[in-house]
Amino acid sequence: MRMFNPPHPGEVLRDYLEGVSVTDAAASLKITRTQLSRILNAHAAITADMALRLSSLLGTSAEMWVDMQSEYELWQAAQRPRPVIEPLHRPHVHA
Repeated sequence: MRMFNPPHPGEVLRDYLEGVSVTDAAASLKITRTQLSRILNAHAAITADMALRLSSLLGTSAEMWVDMQSEYELWQAAQRPRPVIEPLHRPHVHA
């Protein structure tokens, strides 16, 4: 069951980093402050590489971050108009 309007994982990450400066967290992740700020402000996605970094830094699973990103992107995509796609009908083959 898909979550209704899931948060961007950057919003969740803000909670994990509460009390830690963006500069310090970025240094620990070996990325620029700008890169981390873009994630925290929902302007950049959590990549597989970033999920692994966050896993190491925070003791979470990388899958948690990737799953959050996927849920967010799927919900966002579902909100945009898309063409109607008809199911593929394959001819029935008799054995």
